[in-house]
Amino acid sequence: MNAPARKGAAGGGRGAVPALLLVAAGVLAFLISYSVLATVLRGGGGGAGDGGGGIVAGGRDPVVRMPGWMRKAGGGRGRRRPFHVALTATDAAYSRWQCRVMYYWYKRMQARPEGADMGGFTRVLHSGKPDGLMDEIPTFVVDPLPAGKDRGYVVLNRPWAFVQWLEKAKIEEEYILMAEPDHIFVKPLPNLAYDNDPAAFPFFYITPAEHEKIIRKYYPEERGPITNVDPIGNSPVIIKKTLLDKIAPTWMNVSLQMKEDQETDKAFGWVLEMYAYAVASALHGVQHILRKDFMIQPPFDKKLGNTFIIHFTYGCDYSLKGVLTYGTIGEWRFDKRSYQDRPPPRNLTLPPPGVPESVVALVKMVNEATANLPRWDEGL
Repeated sequence: MNAPARKGAAGGGRGAVPALLLVAAGVLAFLISYSVLATVLRGGGGGAGDGGGGIVAGGRDPVVRMPGWMRKAGGGRGRRRPFHVALTATDAAYSRWQCRVMYYWYKRMQARPEGADMGGFTRVLHSGKPDGLMDEIPTFVVDPLPAGKDRGYVVLNRPWAFVQWLEKAKIEEEYILMAEPDHIFVKPLPNLAYDNDPAAFPFFYITPAEHEKIIRKYYPEERGPITNVDPIGNSPVIIKKTLLDKIAPTWMNVSLQMKEDQETDKAFGWVLEMYAYAVASALHGVQHILRKDFMIQPPFDKKLGNTFIIHFTYGCDYSLKGVLTYGTIGEWRFDKRSYQDRPPPRNLTLPPPGVPESVVALVKMVNEATANLPRWDEGL
């Protein structure tokens, strides 16, 4: 503070008013900036589901887009922020053919100039022994859970696989993308995470608030509001390796506890392990930037839009007139479950006219991969 200002402040003269106004304005600007920043980082602002206001009944809007300034600061700072792609898998034929297609498109997108953030790749094979893809796909073999521990729910091996891989493998990248065999990259994926705020896809069927009674068995009220549990699974998620190191053992333990609890097992079914990851993250005070554009899920997401990944978890059934017949086998269909013990044939028939572009793109991308992968029909 200069001499005239000191005099004005001490003597109560006219100089005190401008000085106090400046201080007050500075404090107000700081508080507003801090409030906006905290809201955005924790997913409260610019929500897709609330018209931009960021607040919905019951708390923050759980579905938000990353603001442009954050994308610029996080992903476009002039330096690479590579992430390591970690794909958990088994040695079953059903898993192998999906991994081959996924890895094919990973390499295609990584090779593009915009693919600079797409770092190394590891198939974390939790079958306990090598298989026929060791020379084609970088693979790290880990042990499955002890016999009978998964109770027939094979994905319960996923958190245990990550615990082993993180402990034993040398991973150069600071970030990790947790991915699955039925993911296809449709364009290069940048690092969507922002420092200690990981990025995840919000699933419409993961609804912690609707299952609060059950969630509270694992995330008690004294830990915080139910909105701290994000509507996500572990994949796709881009997260700092140091954070995943902390979350993974908790994720494994919560998964096992949930599976052993009959009420939880019945309520969550095949998405139990996804809920377990969301709860484990909340227990460690980690919330995610929720990116609806992370991936699409045909046939319900009809357009590619600006997405990065196609997740082909659902069957696509249509009449020859291009009408969706979900739940009933269509005259034309593509469903990964039709190929449990063998890969799909090369050159699958394209969908009939009227089928959404997301489904058409999916089949074309599978066809391109199978046309270029050696010994495809042998199943490897």
